Amino acid sequence: MNEEQIIEGCKRKKRRARKELYQQYHKLMLGICLRYSTSTDEAEDVMLIGFMNIMKEIDSFSKKGSFVGWMKRIMVNTAIDNYRKNKKHYSNSDITDFEEEPSLSVEFRDNLSTKDILAMVQNLPQGYKIVFNLFAIEGYSHLEIAEMLNVSVNTSKTQLFMARKILQRELKKQKA
Repeated sequence: MNEEQIIEGCKRKKRRARKELYQQYHKLMLGICLRYSTSTDEAEDVMLIGFMNIMKEIDSFSKKGSFVGWMKRIMVNTAIDNYRKNKKHYSNSDITDFEEEPSLSVEFRDNLSTKDILAMVQNLPQGYKIVFNLFAIEGYSHLEIAEMLNVSVNTSKTQLFMARKILQRELKKQKA
C-alpha cells in the first residue's frame, strides 16, 4: 500500500491500512518517542498512545503538508503530554544572564558516532533532555517550549543551557 492508500484506509477504519501504517512507521515513531522517554518501555507506551492519537485525528490530516511530519508532530505532542503527566523533578530555576552558551564542538562530534551522541542525550536528566530535543532537534523556540511545558521562557533557556553544559562535559571526557 502506498501512503495515500494507507491514509484513506485509516480514514475508513480499515484494519489492514492501520496495520500497514504501524508496520511502515513504527521504527521512526519509536525513535522519536525514545528521545523523550526515560526507558524503552515508556517509549513504546508513548508510541502506542501516539498511534491511537493518529488514528483518532486522521480525518484532520489535510494533505497540504507531509504526512510523516504530521505524524511526528503528534508523537512529539504525545510524548510531551506523557512527560507533563509524569513529571516529578523538573527544575524551575531561572538563569537570566548567560555569559557563554556552551556549544557542541564540531571537532568532538566528528570523533563520535551518532549512536554515542544519542546515548549522551538519553542520559540527560529528563527535563534537560525534553528541552534539548524540542529546541535542538525539533526546532521549537524557547517561547513555544515554555508554552508546551507550562514553564517560563527562562526555565526553558536554563534547561537547554544545562543540557549543553552536561553534553559538552561528556564530549570532553570522550575525547580524553
